[in-house]
Amino acid sequence: MTVRELIDELQALDMKNPGAWPGWAHIAAAVMAAIFIVAVGTYTFIKPEYEQLGVEQANEQQLRTDFERKQKKVAALDAYKAQLAEMQRNFGDMLKQLPSKTEVANLLNDISQTRVASSLEEELFQPQPEIPKDFYAEIPNKIVVTGDYHQMGAFVSGVAALPRIVVIDEVEIKPINAPKPGDATVKSPLRMTALAKTYRYLDANEISAKPTGAAK
Repeated sequence: MTVRELIDELQALDMKNPGAWPGWAHIAAAVMAAIFIVAVGTYTFIKPEYEQLGVEQANEQQLRTDFERKQKKVAALDAYKAQLAEMQRNFGDMLKQLPSKTEVANLLNDISQTRVASSLEEELFQPQPEIPKDFYAEIPNKIVVTGDYHQMGAFVSGVAALPRIVVIDEVEIKPINAPKPGDATVKSPLRMTALAKTYRYLDANEISAKPTGAAK
């Protein structure tokens, strides 16, 4: 059967009387109906399921990524614990360098003895009011001493070598007497004014007694 004959037979088919169609036309119509049903079913049922599959695959990938990240954190937990323990030990060592309230007097005496050992003359040693911080208090002491550069250097070095923390701050060094004209070779003694700051840790009662909202 040529193409022309096939077209003529298709045009001759009575659409109102399918029972009179030849066998090949019935087969062709059934195949086309099956293709149509499959296409409609695919679009109606399979496509949404395929799209949902894509969403679930994306969720699976995200869950895998989250799991791997958390697994790495768990694997590093021991290292974090060891690092935290080391930080706590270091903090404890630093805290031991802060005197308690009963040890402050001895520390101030050590500073005074360091001044004597450096052969400096004392004009003033005046403890200032404590400045409370988070868990410690700052104790500034105004000092005024006289001597030469070497003696002052020895004093600062001696204070730095004390087992407790002491900071020499706000240092000002000036000649006691202004040199007279023609006396450039005569060295005038020096006067050093400074704050010797030490620190002490607050006990539990002092920390609990601090007012709420105190400056940190």
